[in-house]
Amino acid sequence: MQVQMTDEERSKDEFFQRVAQLSEEMVARHGREFTMGTLVLAARWIAENRIGSEMAPS
Repeated sequence: MQVQMTDEERSKDEFFQRVAQLSEEMVARHGREFTMGTLVLAARWIAENRIGSEMAPS
């Protein structure tokens, strides 16, 4: 039985796949610690509303 995904679910799945691919590339080039640190820092910026705002680093 196949479940139909909504447009939103498909969009989220596509983003998840892109993040996974980027993460794999980052691990291959710079290691797990760098990759995890980068993703944690990005999550922190999102939580602090610093992504896409004037506070976002350049």
